[in-house]
Amino acid sequence: MKIHLALCTLSLATAALAAGSAQARDLTVVNFGGANGDAQTAAFIQPMEKETGKKIIAVAYNGEQAKVKAMVETKNVVWDAVEVETGDLGRGCQEGLYEKLDWSKIGNKSDYVPEAVRECGVGTFVWSTVLAYNAKTLKTAPTSWADFWDVKKFPGKRGMRKGAHYNLEFALMADGVAPKDVYKVLATPEGVDRAFKKLDQLKPNIQWWEAGAQPPQMLAAGDVVMSTAYNGRIDAAQREGQPLKNVWNGSIYDLDYWVIPTGSPNKAEAEKYIKFATSTGPQVAYAQHIAYGPVNKAAITKLSPKILADLPNSPANAKSALFSDNTFWTDHGEELDQRFTAWAAR
Repeated sequence: MKIHLALCTLSLATAALAAGSAQARDLTVVNFGGANGDAQTAAFIQPMEKETGKKIIAVAYNGEQAKVKAMVETKNVVWDAVEVETGDLGRGCQEGLYEKLDWSKIGNKSDYVPEAVRECGVGTFVWSTVLAYNAKTLKTAPTSWADFWDVKKFPGKRGMRKGAHYNLEFALMADGVAPKDVYKVLATPEGVDRAFKKLDQLKPNIQWWEAGAQPPQMLAAGDVVMSTAYNGRIDAAQREGQPLKNVWNGSIYDLDYWVIPTGSPNKAEAEKYIKFATSTGPQVAYAQHIAYGPVNKAAITKLSPKILADLPNSPANAKSALFSDNTFWTDHGEELDQRFTAWAAR
């Protein structure tokens, strides 16, 4: 009995020590790196480290949800606040990969743009996928997705992200569908067929990309004459002096979201980080470092007209844009991705 009691005491002490170590672990924040990661470091991470005196570990990834799933399923969660795309937020929330948020720990829902408030996620920033081109090598500026598809008027390769999301919408807009009607059309089998038929026309001229850093590199090198691109990546290239331009007409704007993986031992610290990162001051600072729009309403009102002119959710740029329909992609993303993968492999 004494031996058993001693072993139990030792086990409890070990468990307590392990728990203490987990709680003592530095907060780990995961984002998509690149210009976005640099802007987050300057606007969110460093100011919060200064305010709290606590170290924050920044990790860059490419959105690999399989890593999050493995952590949650093995109960070995080492990521605390993770930036995810819209589709992954919807699927991950349904699968229980992310904590359902207690908004009393985050902020007032009314302080955020409506799209930023979700059951398992808080908007990080508003961003767009745009048509981008190199003004030095392409003297006639394209103005629409119809131009993107016009290989006679604009000969050369086109860069596109390898996936169904966005490309199907762009294909329909290139085929004459108005932005407001895109998801209505795409919700039908005939609409999906129409989008893939339009992609067939461009397929011989497509050069695929997977990481956000690739389109500016491809455009600068002359590998492609136009590319779909994240507007923030084009902004970063412009700040470096590259003659890259984007076309807001027909852009698709979306949000990235902060989530907390289910079982994070640093849940409370992650909530504090998300609250800080989505508050007015850090949101203003972030938009000054990269051309992604604030999710905090007050922050939008504090930005200069010059900065607003380059943001996806400014009135001028949003008027001809399409908001990515998260519900549609949560419901249909898997089947459309499978069809796209099979189509791309042919």
